[in-house]
Amino acid sequence: EVQLVESGGGLVQAGGSLRLSCAASGFTFESYAIGWFRQVPGTVTEREGVSYISSDGSTYYGDSVRGRFTITSDNARNTVYLQMNSLKPEDTAVYYCAAVPRPLLLLMIWVRSSYAYWGQGTQVTVSS
Repeated sequence: EVQLVESGGGLVQAGGSLRLSCAASGFTFESYAIGWFRQVPGTVTEREGVSYISSDGSTYYGDSVRGRFTITSDNARNTVYLQMNSLKPEDTAVYYCAAVPRPLLLLMIWVRSSYAYWGQGTQVTVSS
């Protein structure tokens, strides 16, 4: 059974840092691409693409987080991390990781339907 489990969310003051983890099981982790998305609960806003890492190590970031967030992958632990620095109140959201068994074209990495598997999400709250 394929599973993605996010962890590491919490409450932090503006300017602080958090590291999210996405632990994967049930598939060959090294061949998958992983994306991080976020969504503000209780709103109708779409899930926003935050970061993406391909199986070849290529990384991409959304405009709102570039320069502050860093995505890395530890194949030995089947885990992808999202290091979030200089957090802002507008980063408050539920963060989700998602997996797809192939690299995505650049124009597809922020498209939710590109991904086959999703985690349950972890809440990040940044206070001002």
